[in-house]
Amino acid sequence: MKAVLLECFGAADKAFRTIEFPTPEINDEEILIKVKATSINPIDYKIRSGYLPHLVPAFPAILHGDVSGIVACLGKNVKGFQIGDYVYGCIGGVMGIGGASAEYTKADYRLLSKIPENIDVYDAATIPLAGITAYEAIFQRAPIQPGQKVLIYGGVGGVGHFAVQFAKVLGAEVYATVSSEQQAVIAQKLGADHTINYKKETVADFKARYTNGKGFDFVFDTIGNQNLKNSFEAVRIKGTVVTTVSLDTIDLSPIHEKALAFHTVYMIIPILYNDQTGKTEHGRILHQIGELITQGKVKPLIDEKKFSLNEIAKAHEYAEKARNMGKIVVTING
Repeated sequence: MKAVLLECFGAADKAFRTIEFPTPEINDEEILIKVKATSINPIDYKIRSGYLPHLVPAFPAILHGDVSGIVACLGKNVKGFQIGDYVYGCIGGVMGIGGASAEYTKADYRLLSKIPENIDVYDAATIPLAGITAYEAIFQRAPIQPGQKVLIYGGVGGVGHFAVQFAKVLGAEVYATVSSEQQAVIAQKLGADHTINYKKETVADFKARYTNGKGFDFVFDTIGNQNLKNSFEAVRIKGTVVTTVSLDTIDLSPIHEKALAFHTVYMIIPILYNDQTGKTEHGRILHQIGELITQGKVKPLIDEKKFSLNEIAKAHEYAEKARNMGKIVVTING
């Protein structure tokens, strides 16, 4: 099979090499997938650049956790799938677990779900990592009630655009931060009740305008790190802040002063630690997301520009320069 291997840390045009590589052999709990597509997530180019070296196995490595494809072979203990099924999931690409930047890949069947019939198989590859992350944040980290004010930082980002839609499913009043009028229009189409251009308005200003200075009930911060200061300022007393990125040194005293609930989401933990219960939960979440997609309540935001397997490096460069408006599809077997 053809595969794109990461051979060293560095710039995208230097780090990858396309070669013929052995097709993976599966164990009793795995599925062999004929890959139709993968997608670009920040973790992919952060690993490639050397920013997250602890997540990379010995070189050469096959990156990209998100996958959509067709079941080609089944381990004898696999349940719920048949050869020919269209499946999707976030399967690896970290710590020696092969990813999806190849014509075939293997995956623990618990991490997978069948693709909803009303979504293109290639577009389905954009859902798993971002969708599961947003689902855990919105549905599992705090009991969001109908009518509550939910602020989502990065409202049209890979994770944020799913979070906007999930929060609307729960009946929340959704506020999404954006950086342009174009993003504002997209966020509103996704279901945001209000959009906030963070470049033009301070936290104090929009907090006063939308909450009379009291703060938002729930803040989901997909930017994280130093932006958490803004989240702690924006949330109400005894409110909830959830983040996907907390790899920095910041002052946590607002958590105490406002008696906040503070959570992080790191969806690859079941993959990193071979947590069977967590893997099963990922498959269940993907099934639930699929139900929402089937019902027309959720859809992925897809960038217009597509890339092929041979263009992985270009796809990384495109994403790193933030040229995309939506998730980026990389077609493998097109």
